[in-house]
Amino acid sequence: MTLVSLRDVLPPALAQGYAVPGLVCLGWEDARAFVAAAEAERAPVILQAGPGARAHMPLAVWAAMFRHLAAEASVPVVAHLDHGASIKECGAALDLGFSSVMIDGSRLPLAQNIDLTAQVAALAHAAGASCEGEIGFVGYAGGAASAGTDPGEAARFAQETGVDAMAVSVGNVHLQEAAGAGLDLARLRAIEAVTEVALVIHGGSGVPGPERTMLAAQSRIAKFNIGTELRMAFGAALRRAVARDPARFDRIALLQDTEAPMMAATRGIFRALGTSGRA
Repeated sequence: MTLVSLRDVLPPALAQGYAVPGLVCLGWEDARAFVAAAEAERAPVILQAGPGARAHMPLAVWAAMFRHLAAEASVPVVAHLDHGASIKECGAALDLGFSSVMIDGSRLPLAQNIDLTAQVAALAHAAGASCEGEIGFVGYAGGAASAGTDPGEAARFAQETGVDAMAVSVGNVHLQEAAGAGLDLARLRAIEAVTEVALVIHGGSGVPGPERTMLAAQSRIAKFNIGTELRMAFGAALRRAVARDPARFDRIALLQDTEAPMMAATRGIFRALGTSGRA
């Protein structure tokens, strides 16, 4: 079994100048393609089940699927709960065998966020798992606006919570379908100056490719969450599969046609982040 936690894959990334992608999963086909891509690239991979995925399929099924993929893989696989909403939800994920959880207290006042995150971090560490928290608020394209991370608050958050990874808001936005103008590098460098924890960028699809590559090698960002661009690749592949033969109706055959394009897109992400050859 190669099931690991963020505590296993992020410190080497920081030390050696690369980042590990946190890949947002919505079903069996993309999760399997992500692991196949990781094996082809000899790269560690973080499989993530977010709120949308958990609304679609029970948490226990995600846990079993991620653990099965990890057991069969020859590279390190992290089974990660993304945007956990409560201690109860994170605890349930840990009980089911997730090796990592993210507790999202980013909308809470600082003291409450620290208290909540510290409790989940302690719970995760007791289970041999890792914990990610968020300070500042990463907004959504077409939705809630971001609130940038304050470096002083980030330093306090990292010290008092004991998290293994800290998601920050430095111009990144969830659900962005095209690359934006880039991150607030001054804010990022100010955060790096006051903390040593591994940093996480949510909404990685909206970060320009060259900047992602640069930051993976030259910053404390050790994890980029990538979802939207891979969902777009899946949708394009599925539309091609349906259009290729309008009479074809078997869902397994149609969905299997998405796996090779998804694998190819994911391999490109590993290479751009410098993750290839690290496993």
